[in-house]
Amino acid sequence: MANSNVRMFDGKNLFLLLALALGAAVLVILYRGQTDVEAIRLAVRQTARFSLILFLAAFCASALHKLRPSDTTAWLVRNRRWFGLAFAFSHLLHAIVLFMFLGADPATFWSMVKTPNLVIGGTGYLFIALLAATSFDGAVRWLGPARWKSLHGVAVWIIWGNFMLSNAKRVPVSEFYLIPVALLIGALVLRLLARRSVARAVAV
Repeated sequence: MANSNVRMFDGKNLFLLLALALGAAVLVILYRGQTDVEAIRLAVRQTARFSLILFLAAFCASALHKLRPSDTTAWLVRNRRWFGLAFAFSHLLHAIVLFMFLGADPATFWSMVKTPNLVIGGTGYLFIALLAATSFDGAVRWLGPARWKSLHGVAVWIIWGNFMLSNAKRVPVSEFYLIPVALLIGALVLRLLARRSVARAVAV
């Protein structure tokens, strides 16, 4: 029974559960607001927050396991590909509700979205797409392990930077954005500590 429960929250099943939950959450937000502009803007904010949580789960999985090996951190490492794909799906939903916002209230949309936002956001989406497209064993074989590792290493840091910029610039507007900024800095520190721990172990 325990093994069947583990399988339910592993791999593709985990991705499907996350994708269904994300889709349902967005529909509830839009339905309860009758798809008016405020409901769409709330969906934009919430999908960004869902994306950050899922990104951090994948981003921190290996570091957490190196620093604190356990069944839970092993599960995170085993499923980080699927957390990454769920993050990509969440950000696809984010893009959809952004386009809904543009269609519903273009004047407000363009007053909030400037050219640098489009460049930074577009770059982020490009690397998210690359990560999602190369998150399968066939892509590893096609690229080769070294190139695959380099691509994913560069991409995750670009996405981390994208999240940091988009949240840090909003801190003057709302102190709430100190929370995601703190989480992102914490994730950075965690990965640096894990790297240091591995380096020490190799030296010994």
